[in-house]
Amino acid sequence: MKPAGIYLHIPFCTVKCIYCDFYSIEIGNNSISRFINSLVKEIQKNKIDTNDWIFNSIFFGGGTPSLLKANYIEKILEALNNKFDISNIKEITIEVNPGEASLDSLKDFRGLGINRISMGVQSLEPNLLKFLNRIHSSKQIFETYNNARSAGFENINCDLIYSIPGQTWKVWEHNLKSVIKLEPNHISAYTLTLEKGTELFQMVNNNQVKMPRDSKTAEWFLKTHEILNSENYKCYEISNFAKADFQCEHNLNYWRIYPFLAFGPSAHGFDGNQRWNNIRSLENYLKQIESGNSPISTLESLSNKDLLNELIGFGLRMQEGINLENIPDQFLNKFNNNLEKTLKKWDNCIQIKNNRISLSLSGMIYSDAIAVDMML
Repeated sequence: MKPAGIYLHIPFCTVKCIYCDFYSIEIGNNSISRFINSLVKEIQKNKIDTNDWIFNSIFFGGGTPSLLKANYIEKILEALNNKFDISNIKEITIEVNPGEASLDSLKDFRGLGINRISMGVQSLEPNLLKFLNRIHSSKQIFETYNNARSAGFENINCDLIYSIPGQTWKVWEHNLKSVIKLEPNHISAYTLTLEKGTELFQMVNNNQVKMPRDSKTAEWFLKTHEILNSENYKCYEISNFAKADFQCEHNLNYWRIYPFLAFGPSAHGFDGNQRWNNIRSLENYLKQIESGNSPISTLESLSNKDLLNELIGFGLRMQEGINLENIPDQFLNKFNNNLEKTLKKWDNCIQIKNNRISLSLSGMIYSDAIAVDMML
């Protein structure tokens, strides 16, 4: 039996953020009920054999899934329950934006069994929120957080972004410490990255915006980790920090390369051997489902070598690192050769302990480059 997760992509947003490369569309007059019916139908028609999977997490992502009314969320959960054995689920997460989920709707979500909120705080500064095209205020962050606690949520994550153009260390430190004072159970602190196809990418390409230097971002990375660690938010992945026993099951499933089902437009899934993604268009997704066809747009079978490289890439992102017992015998010599070269090239960046390879804090800054050097 292997742990597994379920991801549901809800593509609707009030507005599109300039940095976001996840598929989303403005909610407008789009037919929510038509989308829900199609999503339920996709769940019902799933043909993947999950008999030896133990589902431990469900994640409503997007987009802004909290824009959906509770009765729609309930319909989705009922479809999942009718199709799969979800009796072992530990964590059901829904993403929420400040100011876009009322106390009543949060109570409704909690009543459905959703037990984790992931709130897109990003910044507390009005000018930075405006730059990122976030429409909430600092006041709404605290209101929504307090409403989530009042609604009975005992597991709350706050997403934050740093290395934003125009952001000073003083501002970032103040924002970070202000969120820490709220005592969320989990904090995701991401550096702002450029993703192709986003408005931010175009702005940088057109010299309208200049991103912070890599050296500055690296310095802030180390100082951010120091602050969070001092407040007992332990880093379990490069950008994710949790109080004891509050690591995100959904995240861990992904980074440990466990299988997960995925439903909705642009959703990506993995069955242990193949990765797939659905059509990145709501209208085309709806047409495919309503015509009785599969919404999958690409399907990739992974070789043993591919799986090993994923094990290296994802494993080095995590504090727990890579378990050397998981390296297949057929690749052991090549892996050890690469490891030896990588250790020499990246001095003081790699740790080997208890038959596991992980990165030091300074090594995490260069995780992507180190992983490439170690891959087969």
